[in-house]
Amino acid sequence: MSRSLPKRVWYRFLQSLCQVGAVVFFSYRSAGRERVPLEGGALLLANHQSFLDPIFFGLSCRRMLNYVARDSLFNIPGLSWLIRSLDAIPIDREGTGLAGLKETLRRLKQGDIVVVFPEGTRSEDGEVGPLKPGFAAVARRSKVAIIPAAVDGAHRAWPRERMLPRLTRIQVEFGESLSADEITQLTDDELLVEVERRIRACHASARAALQKRSPAQKTSVTDTGQAIITR
Repeated sequence: MSRSLPKRVWYRFLQSLCQVGAVVFFSYRSAGRERVPLEGGALLLANHQSFLDPIFFGLSCRRMLNYVARDSLFNIPGLSWLIRSLDAIPIDREGTGLAGLKETLRRLKQGDIVVVFPEGTRSEDGEVGPLKPGFAAVARRSKVAIIPAAVDGAHRAWPRERMLPRLTRIQVEFGESLSADEITQLTDDELLVEVERRIRACHASARAALQKRSPAQKTSVTDTGQAIITR
């Protein structure tokens, strides 16, 4: 979408601020960002490990991203103002979600990148879960490419059962995109399988990168505050 100058400045300010925090507190790194096109609409499909995921994917891209968020988040004081200031798209997961779908298609057709987490919810164990098929219709109707991506480390940083995040390493990986022409050659079932395969490959690559970055011996802190040494 065509953001106003104040909104573009606000987005870049938050991106810069979060970039510093992500590197300092989470040793954040990304790979494959050159696979994200510099222009044109695209559907960025990624795994979902924590509330931090939108931040990490946003830091990885030179372009401004558009996020889809469940409509209940727009009722939370503070968070509602923030996501509205970033032009997030509300989706009614309990109803038809027609308004959110129309807005998503509009932004894709005008050349924006929209981020969707096709698992539909945060992972309970950090692994990639089954994808919901709704993205297939969006990709076909908008005639845009699909960019697979994955994050690892975010589940350890902020799993569902924790109130606040903890410090750990984060890695983001982007995979080879599926062009609009390639998408038309696949059935919905085949597209679902292929996108899930590519997201899982990105996740495996991110996890391998994290393992290479981890020292042979490190000190961590348990939930009770006790320091332990692991190998």
